[in-house]
Amino acid sequence: MNPFGYERAGTAAEAVGMAGAAGARYLGGGTNLVDLMRETVETPRQLVDVSGLPADIREGEDGGLFIAAAARNTAVAEDRRVRTRYPVLSRAILAGASAQIRNVATTGGNLLQRTRCAYFYDNEGSRCNKRNPGEGCDARGGFNRYHAILGASDHCVATHPSDMAVALAALDAVVHLRGPAGERSMKLTELHRMPGDRPDLDTVLSPGDLITGIGLPPLPEATRSAYRKVRDRSSYAFALVSVAAVLSVKDGMVDEVRLALGGVAHKPWRAGKAEAALRGGPPTPEAFGRAMDAELAEARPLSGNAFKIDLARRTVVAVLENLAGSRT
Repeated sequence: MNPFGYERAGTAAEAVGMAGAAGARYLGGGTNLVDLMRETVETPRQLVDVSGLPADIREGEDGGLFIAAAARNTAVAEDRRVRTRYPVLSRAILAGASAQIRNVATTGGNLLQRTRCAYFYDNEGSRCNKRNPGEGCDARGGFNRYHAILGASDHCVATHPSDMAVALAALDAVVHLRGPAGERSMKLTELHRMPGDRPDLDTVLSPGDLITGIGLPPLPEATRSAYRKVRDRSSYAFALVSVAAVLSVKDGMVDEVRLALGGVAHKPWRAGKAEAALRGGPPTPEAFGRAMDAELAEARPLSGNAFKIDLARRTVVAVLENLAGSRT
């Protein structure tokens, strides 16, 4: 047992003040952090409970939605506005954990959950640069079926586990923050880091930074979206590959497209090359396939996950084909 302090914050400003001490961590639903503490992978000196902060979902000033960081995953997935205007987000959340976990997990905490790489959790017998920088990465030569094929480094091949974050990346979501230096915001695609030589740093957040909410910009009425998750079993499993897609077709051509992939990289992977190849072109399976060939050209599979390249390609083509032909 590692001793730690505990405080419960009533406001965001109060939480940031409480987290000023070194080694402090924010506690939302605790569905990931508590597990990591049990395994002694995480040993915070202080927990600042932010689960009582505002948990509302409200209309944004730009016509979109604002989701408070303390909003529970279930509340977000079941919100009528989310289901109607951003179905990709609702479906991504429902494709994630069990209902019991979704009832507890928070939006902010979901984004900050850590990899489920088995070597990261094995604090006694495995080398892991994410857990202990400079130690080595046993996943590279070990069981790596679930690991990254894009953006990995010699230091880490772990993947980000969130389904919600993949959908938010495709929606151009904005993360609102409060920290010791004040308030600021950033695109969600800028929040998470690629591993490089510091895989222990999951995000670009500074000590004491608190996620206060997520902003969703409005989507044109003709835009359709979908989320598809491919996994080893039908429920409660992390993605081998997942796809969040937003598509708008105008006058028989792709007017707007956004693609994000899960299960393939250290962060939600925004498929910028595929998007650029598709805009202004025909929404055909052949075009979708060529776009993904361009996106996956730099994929670097490991010994046990080369299948992910073709799986990602086929999944994206199927999702876009369905959206292009959808009338709902």
